[in-house]
Amino acid sequence: MASRLTKELKEFMTNPKPWCTAGLQKDENLFAWKAELTGPSTSPFAGGVFKLDIEVPPEYPFKPPKVKFLTKIYHPNVKSDGSFCTDILTTEGWSPQLKLQQVFQTIYDLLSEPNPDNPLEADIAQQFKTDRAAFNKTAKEWTKKYAK
Repeated sequence: MASRLTKELKEFMTNPKPWCTAGLQKDENLFAWKAELTGPSTSPFAGGVFKLDIEVPPEYPFKPPKVKFLTKIYHPNVKSDGSFCTDILTTEGWSPQLKLQQVFQTIYDLLSEPNPDNPLEADIAQQFKTDRAAFNKTAKEWTKKYAK
């Protein structure tokens, strides 16, 4: 599906989002992308730039891409190894109509609104639910330390 990926790449170049840059990693390999998301201004991730690694399977768009945070982030839905869960990146939740741009939008939305009811980091989710001020403080510190 190289033609579809080429078209999506062109869309990114001609219609970029102010909070996201994306492109090929290197060697013009259409199946290896990188992206940078700016933390939403209304979140404790504001001011941070979060790097993502995107591996697009040869079966795309019939299989979802694999996306991983390269930047360390304090978030209930992101594990320390950078992996995270969101419905649209699962085989059941993925649809061939979805595009990488929608994947990035979903991740950006997850930065704005973490989902503590479906956590990968239970301790962070518990803190998010019970002591939002402490969560925000630590998330801001990590953003300043790792995402600047």
